[in-house]
Order: sequence, then structure tokens, then C-alpha cells
Amino acid sequence: MNTVKIIKLKEVSSTNEYLRQYRSLNPDEITVVAAEFQTAGKGQGKNTWESNHGENLLFSLLCHPKQVPAKRQFILSQAIALAIRDALQAYIGQIEIKWPNDIYWHHHKLGGILIECTLSGTSVKDCIIGVGIDVNQREFENLTKNPISLYQILHREIDRENLLHTIIDDFCHYLHIIEQGQYDSIAADYMNTLYRRNGYHLYRDGGGEFLARFITIEPSGRLVLMDEDGMLRRYAFKEVKFMIKGKNVDCD
Repeated sequence: MNTVKIIKLKEVSSTNEYLRQYRSLNPDEITVVAAEFQTAGKGQGKNTWESNHGENLLFSLLCHPKQVPAKRQFILSQAIALAIRDALQAYIGQIEIKWPNDIYWHHHKLGGILIECTLSGTSVKDCIIGVGIDVNQREFENLTKNPISLYQILHREIDRENLLHTIIDDFCHYLHIIEQGQYDSIAADYMNTLYRRNGYHLYRDGGGEFLARFITIEPSGRLVLMDEDGMLRRYAFKEVKFMIKGKNVDCD
């Protein structure tokens, strides 16, 4: 059974960066670092995370999964996304996951995940999972990512501490399933929760915009779409953008 250690910080450049420097003596321990504010919060690639001081949930989690093959490390991304889904659904109902790691509510981005795995041979040794969830922020300056917060949905503040503990508990549940080798149940649950899992939708890649429907997520994490001509298109992270018709919104 995993033990959990929680470290709380007023301010840090990045909770992921903090955990990169952290050394745990207990291989079964999950270490969580939560901050009131990040001066250099990041998303995927060059994306940054907009968050007012003390209003949102910003944390990173360091775990040491047992016997997860390097080629299946995306299962850890799926597990944390499902844990966040489970926790948020208790507040606002239907939550969707936009591949690979954004948390969506009715076409709006509610949260994001950044995962960094360290490998040892052919297996995952350590995994740092960074999470940002818009909880009590009332307004956003940058609307190009179509953000929304729990406060904007519910018109009341949410206890961030309770939400954090619920997500951690749910993640420990999924991590236990992974360590039992039950990858298929997690992968299937993830795909059933995906944003745009049904019908044709607008995307953009290096060749321009196109309509396509979802086919599957490969074990490596690659997204597989089928366009209107019946051609399969496979994408790694950052190789395709989700477009919303009629809106100047970058859903990347």
C-alpha cells in the first residue's frame, strides 16, 4: 500500500521542478507538492498556465510505479486523468478528457496535466505528474484556451484541500489497478470519457484543416483518427490541434 506525503508551499517556480530535485527514501511513498502560486507554471510544450495566487489547485505528484513498461507509460497519464474526472464529477457532472491530457467541461478547459517519466532499462522508474485545475478563479485574461473554473460553473467557492485529497485517493486506486497489470480496463474507461469520441469533428495538422472521427488511442498514447476519405491518421502529442467551428479558440 502506498503512503502519501504532502508538502505545501506558498510559492515555487514549478511544482514539477521542485520534485525533480526531491529525493525520497521510501520507494512506496507518493510525494505531493501543492503550491499557492507558481512563477513558471507550464503546460505541454511551450504552453504556460494562467493562475491567480491562492485560487486554484496547483500540484505535482511523484510516484514510483512498479513494473510499468516504458512503452506503456501513457497508462499513467490515463490514470491521473480518470482520477481528476472522478473527483470533479462529484461537483459538476459530466467531465471529458481531451487527448492527451486536458480536462474539459462543455468545450471549456478546466484543467491540464503534464507528465515526466524517468526510465530504467525498459521500465518506468519514476513519474512526476503536474496538475493544474481552475477552481476558484473568477476571471481569465487569456481566453484563447477557452478556460473555465469551478467557481464560474457553480457560482461558489470550492474547498481546494478536499479536492486535492480526493484526487490523490482516486489516483492511488488507479495506480493499484495498474500495478496489478489491468491496463485494459483503464484504457477503455479513458477512451469512453474522451472529448469528441463520437462523430466527425474539425482538426488541423501540418497539412491544414480536416474533418475526422475518433478511432482509438494506441498503447503508446498516439491518437488515431479517420478522415472523411477513410484514411487513418496517427498523431503523437502536439502534432494535431482540435478546432472549434465559429470560434477563434486554440484547443491545442
